[in-house]
Amino acid sequence: MPDSLKSRSELETVRGLALAIGLLPSDPPVPKGTQGYNRYTSQRDHWLGWLGVTKGTGSYERSSETRAEVVYNRIVEPKMLLWLITAAKVDPARLKQATQGAAAANTLGGQSKAIRQAVPYSVVADAIWSNRAV
Repeated sequence: MPDSLKSRSELETVRGLALAIGLLPSDPPVPKGTQGYNRYTSQRDHWLGWLGVTKGTGSYERSSETRAEVVYNRIVEPKMLLWLITAAKVDPARLKQATQGAAAANTLGGQSKAIRQAVPYSVVADAIWSNRAV
């Protein structure tokens, strides 16, 4: 990842998270309308659309000052969370725990909750920061 983030604290903001996600490698595109992709063809683009802070670009209106952790905790789409965890290169044991927890849940909310319990936002942000190219 190009060294576009100047400090780990930037990953606490929506803008910093969006910058980092924009630098992560995209997942392979899927046909438009695929379940779990909203109107996007990749989970990376789904994230970038969700993080849009300009009125009308994000999935809900938010201040540019909203903390990235708050946004991460509001995601109710397991595919988005698992893509970010994978792309950020979170420890494979945590990824496995998140995947197993999601598989045991019956609803999207339950799956997303299990993923976040296994991999809280602080772990994702630490992985993004640690794995960026210097």
